[in-house]
Amino acid sequence: MNVTETFSSMVFDDTTMESRLPKEVYKAIQRTIKNGKHLDISAATVVANAMKDWAIEKGVTHFTHWFQPMTGVTAEKHDSFISPKEGGKVIMEFSGKELIQGEPDASSFPSGGLRATFEARGYTAWDATSYAFIKDNVLCIPSVFCSYGGEALDQKTALLRSMEAINKQALRVLKLFGNEDVTSVKTTVGPEQEYFLIDKDLFDQRKDLIYTGRTLFGCRAPKGQELDDHYFGAIKPRVAAFMAELNEELWKLGVLAKTEHNEVAPAQHEMAPIFTTTNLSADHNQLTMELMKRIARKHNMVCLLHEKPFAGVNGSGKHNNWSISTNTGINLLEPGETPYENAQFLLYLCAVIKAVDEYQDLLRISVASAGNDHRLGANEAPPAIVSMFIGSDLEEILEAIEKEVPYDSKEKDIMRIGVHTLPKFPKDTTDRNRTSPFAFTGNKFEFRMLGSAASISCTNTVLNTSVAEVLRQFADILEPAEDFEKALNELIKNVIVKHKRIIFNGDGYDDAWVKEAEKRGLLNLKETPDALMYMLDEKNLKLFESHRVYSRTELVARHEVQLENYCKIINIEALTMLDMARKDIMPAMSEFTKELASAALVKMQLLPDADCSYEKENIKSITAILGAMNRQVKRLEADLLDSKSISDFAELAEFHKSVILDDMKQIRISADEMEVIASAEKWPYPSYGKLLFGVR
Repeated sequence: MNVTETFSSMVFDDTTMESRLPKEVYKAIQRTIKNGKHLDISAATVVANAMKDWAIEKGVTHFTHWFQPMTGVTAEKHDSFISPKEGGKVIMEFSGKELIQGEPDASSFPSGGLRATFEARGYTAWDATSYAFIKDNVLCIPSVFCSYGGEALDQKTALLRSMEAINKQALRVLKLFGNEDVTSVKTTVGPEQEYFLIDKDLFDQRKDLIYTGRTLFGCRAPKGQELDDHYFGAIKPRVAAFMAELNEELWKLGVLAKTEHNEVAPAQHEMAPIFTTTNLSADHNQLTMELMKRIARKHNMVCLLHEKPFAGVNGSGKHNNWSISTNTGINLLEPGETPYENAQFLLYLCAVIKAVDEYQDLLRISVASAGNDHRLGANEAPPAIVSMFIGSDLEEILEAIEKEVPYDSKEKDIMRIGVHTLPKFPKDTTDRNRTSPFAFTGNKFEFRMLGSAASISCTNTVLNTSVAEVLRQFADILEPAEDFEKALNELIKNVIVKHKRIIFNGDGYDDAWVKEAEKRGLLNLKETPDALMYMLDEKNLKLFESHRVYSRTELVARHEVQLENYCKIINIEALTMLDMARKDIMPAMSEFTKELASAALVKMQLLPDADCSYEKENIKSITAILGAMNRQVKRLEADLLDSKSISDFAELAEFHKSVILDDMKQIRISADEMEVIASAEKWPYPSYGKLLFGVR
């Protein structure tokens, strides 16, 4: 395979557009992509025709507006290019209107009450800043999705709005530093994607994996990740073949798949792309997850994207590496080498610190899900407390600024920040902190709380908007200042004093940190319902409204969608658990005790003095556990019935968190205790050992 020729071969990218579009139309669409300028219908018609011709040359007959509703996956409705002509024939057509707008049914997607069944109309609108591509022999046009009334019904609309917000406010601040040549600022993201690969034949024998994506039962295997021998180990042939095909398909779609390796847990792996503009990165990550699942099945494996498919080993995250860059190629989170750059860096660093502190609740909400609740706080996943790691060097520098004392450079590589009253400081030389939710890693921040199955759009919408708000406040202070240097100095110092509580460079798993975080006033929102209580706080509503990212109506709707989704997931898991317990586990263990009794009887008939302690002890243990499990199952059934009378989603979510999940925990404990006792052939499901080590 020639990678350079393969890369982006299925994308109507910049190179393809330049070769196929008239010069003026090409320039017009470039203005749209780079600066958000409106593309008129006449130019869109030319683009549509060129796009259609290119796609037909590659064997395509259909197109779709490819969008991202609030389901966690993508959606598409296919239309053919054919149009009837006289004589019973057809021609292939694709108009500018068809490119710009589609009209899918909106009533069956999550809307939080924005759409009723009888209010079916919804619209998709072309996102011209994201390139069209061919997938499964269909021309896919990246789009946003909104209701008839104009409310956003998808993940991407708000993301694009947040990118406009941070662009506007970042430009204001940059002008104060003399950056007259900068015309746009974009955030960039590189989302590392973790996942598990298990054998499909074993997957098909587990109802819990089929229905919920995670194991609801299963005791630990004799070996897990204790030896650290899987991490960065030699990649198994089946997995290597999967990765090779995944790379090829991603490269065709212009996805910058760069790194692949074994992760810490057995059967766990990671793929990391190169940074790209945030909305493109969001599209690419959705494509990556879709292709992972499809290609895995071609290799008789199943890709698990659930955040915690196996208890007792690492869960899977999606480390969101976020930064801010100008159209002139400057990374605003790069410390730089000149005084001019360093002053600018320090101000943007403080903007992020302030944003993370003030909107820690929204960052936690942006990663909240029933699946991620199982992952956060253990096995290399960060805790539910939002904090920032900036490294010891930067922390010492901020402390020196706060106290207005000289910074001891300790013979490190020196940088000057451009304001003589502030200290010199070195490039960060501190190691990474894998327990930190939000870590500075040299020229970007790595937000590690995001779960593996989630869209990156919500998290980056919160990051973009919260930092935009802080930059707005900074610009409002600095623009009218008579003495810019003095105002800048005071501003930076005030931010450090007021928001240093969010900075923590220690062990996030230490119990002492939980107490310290509480003392600092940081939130510890362990589970999704706890976090969602803060979503509609007035400060959060004002944040999104003031930057026109979400209207109040849209945010209320999303709050309801998240609560409802949480309840539905746990309800499905509970019903699956009941089905497995009643139909498989309990009958199998009852049959096992019967076989043990028969075996003991035969032994005593042959040898009256035979030692039947194995049979007797296990019959006694399993019988006791079975009785307890039967009572636990009845309790879960009764509590599920009670839940049907709760109409308020917030109350229902709290009931599922505090009652249903506890019921499920007790049933699992009983089942896992019996799995330890039961013979392998009598246990009805493949064990953790088989699942985690089944791909050879």
